[in-house]
Amino acid sequence: MQIKEIPLHQIHRPLPRQTDRAKVDRLARSIAKEGLHEPIDVLEVEGQYYGFSGCHRYEAHQLLGKETIKCRVRRAPRSVLRAHIA
Repeated sequence: MQIKEIPLHQIHRPLPRQTDRAKVDRLARSIAKEGLHEPIDVLEVEGQYYGFSGCHRYEAHQLLGKETIKCRVRRAPRSVLRAHIA
C-alpha cells in the first residue's frame, strides 16, 4: 500500500453517502489550519481510483477548493471492486 496525492476529480465515489455538514465544516477548518492528518483509503482498479470511506474528509477538501487529497492506495482486481459495490 502506498500513500499519494490524487486529484479529487479522479476519485470515483460509486455509493451515495450521507454526511454531517457540521462535521465537514469542522474538518475543513482543521484541514485549512493543520493539513490532513489521516489519508483517505482508495482502491486502484485498472488505473481508476474508487473511494468508499473518508466522505467527510473528501467533502472538506471540496469545500476548501483543494485539487488533491492524500490517499492510502490499495491495488485491487475488479472482483474486489464489485464486492464493495454489491
